[in-house]
Amino acid sequence: MSTTISDIPITQRLGAVLFADVVGYSRLMSENELDTYNELKALISLLEASCAKYNGRVVEVRGDGILALFETATSAVEFGVELHQIASDQNKTRAQDQRITFRAGIHLGEILIDERGIHGDNVNIAARLQEIAEPERVYVSSAVYDQVCNRLRFGYEFLGPKQLKNIMNPVSTYCVRSEVAGATMAGTMRPDLKGDIFERPDTPSVAVLPFSSSGGDESDSWIAEGLTDDIIMNLSKFRNLFIIARNSSFFFRTQSMPPKEAAQKLNVRYVARGSVRRSASRIRISAELIDANTERTIWGERFDRKIDDIFDILDEVTECIVAATAVMIESHEKQRMIQAIPNDLEAYGSVLQGQHHIFKYTRNDNRKAQNFYQSALERDEGYARAAAALSRTLNIDWRYSWAEEPSQSLEKALMLAQRAIELDPTDARGFGELGYVHLYRKEHDAAIQSYQRALALNPNDADMHSDFADALAHSGDNETAITHLQQAMRLNPYFPDQYLWHLGGAYYNLRRYEDVIETVNKMNNPTEGQRMLAASYAQLGQTDMARLIREKHREAHPNFSLARWTTVQPDRLEEDTQHFVEGLKKAGF
Repeated sequence: MSTTISDIPITQRLGAVLFADVVGYSRLMSENELDTYNELKALISLLEASCAKYNGRVVEVRGDGILALFETATSAVEFGVELHQIASDQNKTRAQDQRITFRAGIHLGEILIDERGIHGDNVNIAARLQEIAEPERVYVSSAVYDQVCNRLRFGYEFLGPKQLKNIMNPVSTYCVRSEVAGATMAGTMRPDLKGDIFERPDTPSVAVLPFSSSGGDESDSWIAEGLTDDIIMNLSKFRNLFIIARNSSFFFRTQSMPPKEAAQKLNVRYVARGSVRRSASRIRISAELIDANTERTIWGERFDRKIDDIFDILDEVTECIVAATAVMIESHEKQRMIQAIPNDLEAYGSVLQGQHHIFKYTRNDNRKAQNFYQSALERDEGYARAAAALSRTLNIDWRYSWAEEPSQSLEKALMLAQRAIELDPTDARGFGELGYVHLYRKEHDAAIQSYQRALALNPNDADMHSDFADALAHSGDNETAITHLQQAMRLNPYFPDQYLWHLGGAYYNLRRYEDVIETVNKMNNPTEGQRMLAASYAQLGQTDMARLIREKHREAHPNFSLARWTTVQPDRLEEDTQHFVEGLKKAGF
């Protein structure tokens, strides 16, 4: 369709729009104007050449940002991922504080084109998505996600509807992860999640929203995150409380949502929240507990102490929340609540910084977490929590082959888990890591016993329930596995794809193929569930659908080897492994 405004011809067409902007450009220019300008100019030349490879073109360079147009959403996303890689390669020779990084947004829709460029609401949406994106990430609208989720083997994390500046309606937004390994473990909202599908537990139910960092220094946010995480962990040890998992609580980190609304979304009665301010030697923590039914604050306290008193403050906050919710504190549970305190406060700081990275589940963040945990152990070799956390990073390294010698990672993880348990037999973390190692060493009884010990110590740990369920399913106890996964999903309503993967595996073992298909189709990262999906369709006799998914899998996983896959499966029952192999072969693998 064509029309004319002021004699300038305007056309309308469907296109994928990408907007990318430099992070902290004003600071870079103020520190070294000429160098920054020349570097960005050279970088944009590289990006223009790369853009052409994906049948796109850079329509406009706006200061420190580029606006590009593509024929398809697939091409736009592929370029968006490569854009960050090109910038990363160029940054290798630059000082850390002088590196040029981007954030990017992509939207698909009808746009207006004239001789001056591209315009319209859909162009604005791409620009606004860029504004809320994390550095070195690509944020896309649901219109883009729907086109690429089954075509490109990336990780996709649903971030929920976002109210963008000057855009009338909220835009459902996804974060693209170029490193697909680990994406299934990252907590994520689900487009079809409704808060009212969960019944409120009979026991007092609490969600601890992320504490804010009120010091104004963004680099201190890891302190607030870490303390929130510790309060959740302390509270989750009480079996008479129902505590929402950290993944779900942390989805409210950037949302200025009233406590009542957060409580409704998570279907809990109580909401705890607070703030943290740190100076060189002191820390101020404000905390309150709100009854969502009445919207009244039933407990509030401000702690202004020396930073050395941080562990006493954590214990006090936990006790006050427990007391305010009228839960009987059994003496032995109260004793278990108190974590082993490190001899060196800086070791605790290193652990908190490690926590900031480990839950992102990327290779780079896992390595950073590993370094922080190693530093904590070097400062305090008797710090059980640091040993368990380091074991966790090595288990992740093994799972995704991120280490040069994956088998050595598993052995080191085993030794560190055993060491953590020796140092503190009341900490569930060590037993959880031990359970994982035992499972993939195909020591099923030892794995199950380890997970049972972990859940006895921490009955509200959602990820532990999911990992235990995986061990149960691989051991042939699928019905019990499903029960634990249902509990995990209730404790962690914004659960990661991994929970669905584990649930689909249990359903497949039980020959419940329709349930497998329904479960896997809920994954935000569908390419990672294609094998299970294809095998289930094949077992149902729907060969055409099975082979269609097989072809999509081949595009996303060109190096997949069925023979190698069979050798690493930790099934206790050979018939379970062969049952899956049978389905894959029927699907044409």
